[in-house]
Amino acid sequence: MHSSVVDIKSSCINVKVLPALEDNYMYLIIDKATKNAAVVDPVDPDVVIAAVQAEDLKLTKILTTHHHWDHAGGNQKLLKQFDKSLPVYGGDDRIEGLTHKVTQDERFQIGNLEVTCMATPCHTKGHICYYVRSPNGDEHAVFTGDTLFQGGCGRFFEGTPDQMYSALCQKLSSLPDETKVYCGHEYTLQNLAYARHVEPLNACVSERIEWAKLQRATKSPTVPSTIAQEKTWNPFMRVHEFDVQKHAKAKDPIKTMGSLRKEKDNFKA
Repeated sequence: MHSSVVDIKSSCINVKVLPALEDNYMYLIIDKATKNAAVVDPVDPDVVIAAVQAEDLKLTKILTTHHHWDHAGGNQKLLKQFDKSLPVYGGDDRIEGLTHKVTQDERFQIGNLEVTCMATPCHTKGHICYYVRSPNGDEHAVFTGDTLFQGGCGRFFEGTPDQMYSALCQKLSSLPDETKVYCGHEYTLQNLAYARHVEPLNACVSERIEWAKLQRATKSPTVPSTIAQEKTWNPFMRVHEFDVQKHAKAKDPIKTMGSLRKEKDNFKA
């Protein structure tokens, strides 16, 4: 595995970080009070099942961020091996095994945890991020698939710069600053290398690179970050900043977004 399995524990929301394939992450979202759980993008069902059984959890839902095989490709196998009645949530008819198609602001529960769906089309037209909040409102987490990465964002395969601007700078940026961000891939060092290229004098970028190097040296995941942190080092969430616009040779944040993504698509660290 590319990273170790890590448990991020708090008073209400526990998250088990499960590495998969070459650089993917799957996540078990666990309501500590009820031990009900949902899995995000279970591309490797055997790992998921082993974790559920080891923790004595009740798996109640499959949450799919988008239809790409490395996120949705394990849905049918998990259903076949574990529980054919598990509901599969997602925002795209192309998602394997989909039973519950969701849209912006739809809500459901994982035990006592409240989940709000955030439509973030661009990487794919049906991409959904899942925002999870504890009953007391004190704990927050968002599972962003291939929309928001630590230090970066997904390619615009089926969308436009204005859609990614809406996703990152309006919807996700509006979440509480302390919201933990769980993204779909371990791309942090590659993304931060580009962030440093955009803002070479940004101390937050340089400090996070050094931290991430230490994490990766021991095969430790770099997830999660927080929304507040992403606003300090992620160029795609900093398209209003003068230095970022200057680098992109643009004065408009949406044009800046498009320019950055075009450059990043061909960037070599």
